[in-house]
Parts: sequence; structure tokens; C-alpha cells
Amino acid sequence: MIVAMTMSPLDLAARLRDRIRRAAAAAPVVIRVRRLMVAFMRLSFVPYGQGSHSRSPRGVAKMTIADVNRTMTKNPDLVAEIGLLLYPGCQLAAIHGLTDLFRLAGELSGDDAGAIRVSHWQADDDGVGCVWDSHPGPPHRLTHVIAPPSIILPKLMAPAPAEAAWLRDQHGSGAILCSVCAGAFVLAETGLIDGRRATTHWAFARQLAARFPKVKLADAHMVVDEGDIMTAGGILAWTDLGLTLVDRLLGPATMLATARFLLIEPPRQSQRPFAQFVPRFDHGDDAIRQSQHHIHANAQTMQGVGDLADRAGMTGRTFLRRFRAATGFSPVEYLQQVRIAKAREALERTLTPVDRIAWEVGYSDPAAFRKLFQKLTSIPPAAYRQQFGIAG
Repeated sequence: MIVAMTMSPLDLAARLRDRIRRAAAAAPVVIRVRRLMVAFMRLSFVPYGQGSHSRSPRGVAKMTIADVNRTMTKNPDLVAEIGLLLYPGCQLAAIHGLTDLFRLAGELSGDDAGAIRVSHWQADDDGVGCVWDSHPGPPHRLTHVIAPPSIILPKLMAPAPAEAAWLRDQHGSGAILCSVCAGAFVLAETGLIDGRRATTHWAFARQLAARFPKVKLADAHMVVDEGDIMTAGGILAWTDLGLTLVDRLLGPATMLATARFLLIEPPRQSQRPFAQFVPRFDHGDDAIRQSQHHIHANAQTMQGVGDLADRAGMTGRTFLRRFRAATGFSPVEYLQQVRIAKAREALERTLTPVDRIAWEVGYSDPAAFRKLFQKLTSIPPAAYRQQFGIAG
């Protein structure tokens, strides 16, 4: 789009915005996305800090990102304001990714649906304040606040009392609080999810339960919605949470258009296909550890777990209590986890038929194996192989 130099960058952006919205109103989703891509590719951007605008060698007007932000958000019809909390060690990719996702969703929604205001908040010596705003000017009215993932392992995360206090204040003012992955640890510091269902990354679930025992862990779920509290699982589950919020604020058509544009799946329901069985051997109970070793060595041929208590020299009730306390599973559940872990590996790395895998891991009934596999992973064996298989 060649523009005479008499046209200012702001006029250029205004014209672009009008063209996008006219196209959006008249076109189906696929055409709407394509036109949006073409329109944006015709603009040439310069990085932050290089002036409000400059001239290209060909005489084409260039614009800074700040120019576009100011122009394309003039007098917006806002449907929500989502605050993203920057705490020490948070994942900046999630902060910027969510910012882009919500901005794009607003552009894809067309004229009538409105836009989502996004603001970034960070603590300093004076408290938590706004450090970036997609729609500067109007007073803030946060409808949602998201604590993003952390790139620091939870055991190394420092307490965040200032952020927790600010989150409590926002919740008291009516905001829906959200977290992604290890952001649940920051959210849990508020005390607001005591007695409530919440999810986090499956690998951090035990740490969350140990540090905040009053939280009702639901780590099998990708997104848990408790109304005024929403939590999401894995480190990239910010896409699932973001699309879920787009669905509710701008509608399912805009959510699907956003997912297609970004080449990501619509919100997923479960973490179970991704979770690994990670047995614990460092619990300090030698007798139970020996029983675990026996299960791992003989899982394929074991006919049951009835003899484990006798091998450990305990009554059945005592053995069951100590086994669960040490491992987090009953003996039967533990044996199932060991077998299904072996089956998952075979499905990922070989082309062995499912019925043969069932036999090799210890199940003579393929139908029973398929039922148990789906119970523990949430998907059938064939679908698991299709998603995770790397053989052939």
C-alpha cells in the first residue's frame, strides 16, 4: 500500500482499521483472517525507541508500534480489562503471548463484539502498579487478573507477599483471578483457593499440595473454572486459558478464528495425556520401597498385589496405609501405573499392535487394557500413538 507522504501515520492506521472492520463484517471467518493478515503485512513497522514515524527509502510511510496502539485503540468498545501480573521469575513469553492473543481476538471479532483491554502490573517499593496498557487513558477496571507461569521451579520461587495482597484486593473488587502453571503458587499465597479446586503443572502438583495442603488439587484438568477463580495446568496452558477467556468474552466464533490464526488447538480439557508416572522412592519407608522394587521388576507377571503385605511382614491394612502414605497410590493403582507407563512407551516408540502391547505389559484381556488406558490417560491407545508416536 503506497501512501503519499502528505498522509500521516495516524491517518494511515485509521484507514487500515476501517478496511479491516469492513472486511470482517462482510466476510466469513476464513476470508476475514486472510484479509487481516494481508492488511497487516502491508504495514511496515519500526522497533520501539526509533521515533514516532520515519520515511522508507521508497517514500512509504512507516509507523511505530506505539503509533498503531494509539490509533487503533481510539475510542474502543471495551468488553473487559485483563491484568497480567509480572512477578519475579515469571515467564515473559506468556505475558507477551497473552497480550498478542487478546489483541488479535479483538481484531478478529469485528465491529460489534468490542475489544479486550490488556494491562501489565508489577510490584515495586510503592506497591503494585500498571507498567503497560493497551488502552491508556481511561481508569482501570480489572475484570480478570492472570498470574502467568514461572521459569523458576516452584521449590526455588521466592514468596510474593506484595503480589498476593494485591491479588486479594482485586478479587475483593470483583476481578476473576486466574493462574497458569506455577502461577498457582502465587495465587495460593492469597489463601483464596483454600478449600477450592485448582490445577497446576502435573509435575508440580505434589509440591503445591505439600505447600498449600488446603487446596483441593485437580491436576488432571487443563483448566479448572471455579467461577471467581480459574487455574490452568502446563507451562503453555496460557493458550488454553486465553482462548477460554476469548470464548466467554467475544464468543466461540472469535475463539476458533483466533486459534486457527495462531495455529493452536482450541482449549484442551485434560493434562493426563501429557503427564508421566514418576514414582517416589525417597520417602524413607524401606519396607514399602522394597515392595515398589518388586512391582517394577515383576509387573508383567504379577497376578495381583495380595502377597505384597506378607512379603513386607505386615497386616493388609497396615501395608495399605503405609503404601499409600509413601507413594500416593494404593498397591493396585501403583501396579496399574507401572504397566500403563510401559504401554505408553511402547506406543510412542514401536509399531507393535495394541493387543500385543496389552499382553506384554501384563493384561490378557485387550478390552480391559484399553478401558484402563483411557481411564488413566483420557484417550484410547490408538489416539495416544497417533499424537505421541515417533516410530515410523
